[in-house]
Amino acid sequence: MLYAQRDELEKLSDPTLTHSFNSLISAPNSPIPVALTIAGSDSGGGAGIQADLRTFAFHQVHGTSALTCVTAQNTLGITRVDPLPAAAVTAQIEAVVSDIGVQAVKTGMLLNAEIIAAVAEQATRLPNLVVDPVMVSRTGAQLIDDAAIASLRRQLLPLAALITPNRYEAQILSGLEIFSLEDMQAAARQIWTDGANAVLVKGGGMTGELRGVDVWFDGERLEILRTDCIQTQDTHGTGCTLSAAIAANLANGKPLFAAVTAAKRYVTQALQHALRIGQGQGPVGHFFPLLVQEKP
Repeated sequence: MLYAQRDELEKLSDPTLTHSFNSLISAPNSPIPVALTIAGSDSGGGAGIQADLRTFAFHQVHGTSALTCVTAQNTLGITRVDPLPAAAVTAQIEAVVSDIGVQAVKTGMLLNAEIIAAVAEQATRLPNLVVDPVMVSRTGAQLIDDAAIASLRRQLLPLAALITPNRYEAQILSGLEIFSLEDMQAAARQIWTDGANAVLVKGGGMTGELRGVDVWFDGERLEILRTDCIQTQDTHGTGCTLSAAIAANLANGKPLFAAVTAAKRYVTQALQHALRIGQGQGPVGHFFPLLVQEKP
């Protein structure tokens, strides 16, 4: 049986089967919408694959996953990261899509150039791709090396329906420094000019009144997206959650801009019910309706 399954996976690389592979994407063997997350595991449960799957479930979307790396982390930080082989990432994607099918895909931490190249090869035939370009943390710490950043820019970003960089990632992608709303707008325009289909520059790393203000640009429409700024230290996983919510809304059939605005509302509500767990930065409350107790 194991050898038969391996043979089937090898057949997926046959160009003559591309049509049937694509047919499974558009006509899934599932009674509900399906989304795929390609990202790392967060052992603390606040971000990565774990956050994405909870977000998909909240939106009544069946969540599938392709793991790229395993992290040892908690609310205080990350102590170890182990990447999976690029071939293992490819095999996971093919296993999901060849049987179940997907209506939307999001990427998170891809970690290295080899994994990024493997995902980009698969992404040419994946629908509604939302790329959270996990390169730099909200505090400005670089998370992947320069070779991986170059691969992400060159191979993956042009395939995305939407990319969702934070302030520091937008600086790298645009080549512009970002300190003001005007800077965010200029960066969004520049990233789009460089080949992105649509851009959402996130303001979570901004200060003052710009914190949480996002800028959308798709080549025609420039929008400033504002929501209530929630005062909480427990914001772990907000970027993962936003991109996963956008993908879930796309899987449910929403147009791209509507998917973005709905996702922002969801993240705001999840922040309002953030979880004060652990000794550091807790996660957002992905399942907040279950946390609200009705008054007697």
